[in-house]
Amino acid sequence: MAERTKSGIKRHRQNLKRRARNTVVKSDLKTQLKKFDAAVESGDLKAAEQALKETESKLMKAASKGVLHKKTASRKAGRLAKRVSGLSKPSEQTATS
Repeated sequence: MAERTKSGIKRHRQNLKRRARNTVVKSDLKTQLKKFDAAVESGDLKAAEQALKETESKLMKAASKGVLHKKTASRKAGRLAKRVSGLSKPSEQTATS
């Protein structure tokens, strides 16, 4: 545990609060990512786009709170957007064929 000084005890108390807050944000983000995966797997473009919007919002919120690094959140959001755009391409090809 922390030092037995006033400042050490306070730091420990702050760290416990921050860890609890970060755990909630990470858990919420993981749940949203699972919802996004389910929407993409279903193949429904509208649902996937809506899930992407919500997921990007949660990623950026986590980055602003310091739970994720800003560039990590941006990278993940880009990869998710790429998956959604991959959904729209095959449906366009079948429509023109």
